[in-house]
Amino acid sequence: MSSCDTCLVRNRAICSALDAGEIGALNAIGRTRKLEAGQSLIWEDEDSILVANVVDGVLKLSTGTEGGREQIVGVVYPADFVGRPFGGKTGHSVTALTEATVCVFGRRDFDDFARKHPALEHKLLERTMAELERTRRWMLLLGRKSASEKVATFIAEMSERLVDPTCMALPGVPIDRFELPFSRQQVADVLGLTIETVSRQFTRLKSEGVIDLPSRREIVIRDRDQLIAQAG
Repeated sequence: MSSCDTCLVRNRAICSALDAGEIGALNAIGRTRKLEAGQSLIWEDEDSILVANVVDGVLKLSTGTEGGREQIVGVVYPADFVGRPFGGKTGHSVTALTEATVCVFGRRDFDDFARKHPALEHKLLERTMAELERTRRWMLLLGRKSASEKVATFIAEMSERLVDPTCMALPGVPIDRFELPFSRQQVADVLGLTIETVSRQFTRLKSEGVIDLPSRREIVIRDRDQLIAQAG
């Protein structure tokens, strides 16, 4: 694995609970893996054989319906943890929406390491509770929010979850300018909308002075309070 000292998510990932010696030991059982957009890391209903920290890129959590359609049930960002430690089958697939970098650990090796390091187990519990809360918000987003609320929520969350490499010492601080890591069509797929609806909402937010769109992928938040209000 590459040096953890230069990792952009070092202060935000679950390994932030470990000291330098423990990081070295964790480093010894993992490896860095690159994923192309569309490449899966974990498959639904398979035995849990690996877990991973997301270093860079954005991935989707998805599950198949009885009719053979894919339902996106969540999105993971840099510093998020994916996989199911301590056994069981995975409840969803994990697939890269963009090019991504992950630190991958064999699940059994990671389980053994976590049992010997209570601080890491505690961090895992914190992440599990945070993921549960995000899942509840996602259910509200998909089931109850209007198209305008969905797009505003999506932009606000992106600004909070993407990593600004110039702010490594300030984890969790929202950024007001960022490059959208996927296309409008992918945004539409994630939010359960059409691409035309997503484009209309982006244009409306720009015309109202809430955001600016210097390019097709770049977003600048001009009025965060109004964005949050429109997110409902």
